[in-house]
Amino acid sequence: MEFICVDNISFSYDDRDLEKPTKNAVSDFSLSIKKGEFVSLLGHNGCGKSTVAKHLNAMLLPDSGKVYVDGDDTSDEDKTYDIRKKVGLVLQNPDNQLVASIVEEDVAFGPENLGIEPDEIRKRVDEALKTVDMYEYRDHAPYKLSGGQKQRVAIAGILAMQPECIVLDEPTAMLDPNGRSEVMSTLIKLNKEKNMTVVLITHYMEEAVLSDRVVVMDDGRVLTQGTPEEVFSQVELLKKHRLDVPQATELAYKLRGCGIKFEKMPLTADECVAMLEEVLR
Repeated sequence: MEFICVDNISFSYDDRDLEKPTKNAVSDFSLSIKKGEFVSLLGHNGCGKSTVAKHLNAMLLPDSGKVYVDGDDTSDEDKTYDIRKKVGLVLQNPDNQLVASIVEEDVAFGPENLGIEPDEIRKRVDEALKTVDMYEYRDHAPYKLSGGQKQRVAIAGILAMQPECIVLDEPTAMLDPNGRSEVMSTLIKLNKEKNMTVVLITHYMEEAVLSDRVVVMDDGRVLTQGTPEEVFSQVELLKKHRLDVPQATELAYKLRGCGIKFEKMPLTADECVAMLEEVLR
């Protein structure tokens, strides 16, 4: 079932000081996301990924085209509240989303603004913190947490509002490997166990391989999309557009150039090792 439909949108950031019209951040962009799907959105800096993310919960409205969330038009002001309840947005820097001095108070901030009853808020806060494995830190000060822990608290703040979809704009960009692993484990858990729709913007190809579908953007448009296997097998296309591939895929690509034949391109180190053992027998 289609949950989000981005239908041929274009958008530019107005700058009244410029004599010439600004270039579109996205142009004729279309994307369909099913309920419960895990989609990764890739592309180099400035390709329009963050702009697309902000359209998915009506933070931005298209200059042309339409965005529909569960059938609701994001340009309909009467539907804005409902859309933002259904689609939560997590930013790159968790410090920009943490507003309280205590973790559980921070997680409660969103539901309080929705006018939820106190008893229900208490229930939602506890459940959200348990979901991201941060319940034992509920009385801690956010500034004392690690980067990965802060990001998980930020995710819990969105979860407490009980959205059907969570959109994350490079949530692991400022984290170390352990922090990235913590956040990705949380997202996979939400997607698989709670059937939550996840849209992940990332520069880390090893994160993208964990998704159901990968969408690659370039110059405000869709360059290619498909399963991780389908997208990352297009190594030359991605390199042409200044994009990386997973390290295992890069190694296999170079070995293929040396005459070692792989039936398909591996996405992980384990897959690469298994394929090498097979072809070298």
